[in-house]
Amino acid sequence: MQPNLANRLRNLLTLPKRPRPQVGVTPHAVVHREGSWQLLHYFSPQPPAVRHPLLLVPSLINRHYVLDLTPGKSFVEYMVARGFDVYCIDWGSPRPEDRFVTFDQVVDQAIGRAVRVAEQLSGVKKVHLFGYCMGGTLAAIYAALHPDKIQSLTAVAAPVAFDRAGMMGDWLRGGHFDIDALIDATGVVPARLLQASFQMLRPTLPLAKGVNLVDRAWNDKFLDGFLALETWANDNVGLPGEFYRRYVRDLYQRDGLATKSLTVNGRKVDLAAVRAPVLAVTFALDSIAPAPCCEPLLQWTQAARKEHVVFDGSHVGGMTSSPAAKTLWPQLAGLLGQFDADPA
Repeated sequence: MQPNLANRLRNLLTLPKRPRPQVGVTPHAVVHREGSWQLLHYFSPQPPAVRHPLLLVPSLINRHYVLDLTPGKSFVEYMVARGFDVYCIDWGSPRPEDRFVTFDQVVDQAIGRAVRVAEQLSGVKKVHLFGYCMGGTLAAIYAALHPDKIQSLTAVAAPVAFDRAGMMGDWLRGGHFDIDALIDATGVVPARLLQASFQMLRPTLPLAKGVNLVDRAWNDKFLDGFLALETWANDNVGLPGEFYRRYVRDLYQRDGLATKSLTVNGRKVDLAAVRAPVLAVTFALDSIAPAPCCEPLLQWTQAARKEHVVFDGSHVGGMTSSPAAKTLWPQLAGLLGQFDADPA
């Protein structure tokens, strides 16, 4: 029997008992807690080589450790090793009372507090604000409201032009989708409902993953990475109802960034206020945030320097795959290093 075939059969037969890889293990401290969310600060054995701290803003829908999967497959670990002083918001899991957490509180209060804590601990004004998925959208909104706090803005697979948001946009804008009825009925939007909506975008994805698993089960390194990502993919959390009500109504249904009708705490959000360097990352196979809904960030901001990185991956795989670690992550680190010296 061929070695690969023997390893494949062994791994498939023992898969249910195979130890799950530990996730989110890059050494860190919790430096701030507030409600359900907390701010993580990652340890580095050496003083930061990059002056301004890097603040990661993940999506509220999935857990933050998609950016810190396992040793060797962690974007956080990679950036720490390259001299960045890395912070990350862990949004946590909303409790029943969090149904009343508003969009304004998340954008202005939570992200604003994280920025201020990172500034205080680093002793440096301004941060490199780095948002992924929904987190990128929220980071862009915060940057527009507080451009004086931003050394650079990076938005990875982050929708801003919601009239171009593909199938998800069609569903949420349709007259049959009643966001008020959903929030009034659920309070905290259930994680299973959110997960099902993403699965419907690619209904054959579980089958494709199963085929890929069988085909590459001989590879222990692949299998550990697969299980780590599946751990994250099934560790879903709900969304605060009032936050989601406005996210859907004012962005997906009213396209508030394009029309400049979005307000936060009574202030109009205009992305033209962003003048710090801007980096937009889009993925060629992204069904959740297609490139056309992400790219206008570069047009709508007034940054003196704008960079667009296009990567041949999916919404999740584009940021977490081995090819991303070898090509995309070095690009991001290099550009952010350049932005660190730019006048913002």
